Amino acid sequence: MKKVAVIMGSDSDLPVVAGAVRQLKDFGIPFEARVISAHRTPEAAEKFAKSARGNGFGVIIAAAGKAAHLAGVIAAYTTLPVIGLPIKSSTMDGLDSLLSIVQMPSGVPVATVAIGAADNAAILAAQILAVSDEGLAARLNEFKEKMALTVMEKDKKLQSEVDNL
Repeated sequence: MKKVAVIMGSDSDLPVVAGAVRQLKDFGIPFEARVISAHRTPEAAEKFAKSARGNGFGVIIAAAGKAAHLAGVIAAYTTLPVIGLPIKSSTMDGLDSLLSIVQMPSGVPVATVAIGAADNAAILAAQILAVSDEGLAARLNEFKEKMALTVMEKDKKLQSEVDNL
């Protein structure tokens, strides 16, 4: 199975990125987590991106706040799918991060999830890998079935509470 790279621009992003790590573990997807800065270690970002496919990665999740150029820089140097995870910052509640990731120029696409939605970044990475992995596709189906059951249970509980109003 291909690995997922979980890259963050700063170790301060780990509390958010932890959601992706937990989700990847739940799906049994191998991953590596790294701190690589688009601005402070641009050579490391380039080297990582250029060698990612050869190092067994299939998808890269790039989390960053503020200017949030990490996903775009990584995408510029690889043909692997890159998922941008905008991190809420003290400025603009993360809107600056979201716009920095989603507004990519033609030819350098980055898939983008909601601000702080690390779990969705991991689920999207799993779905990408599941295109060629039937076992992972089955685990994703189970995940979605459990999610649906949870909603149905909540609906049943709500109906009971509404009846008692």
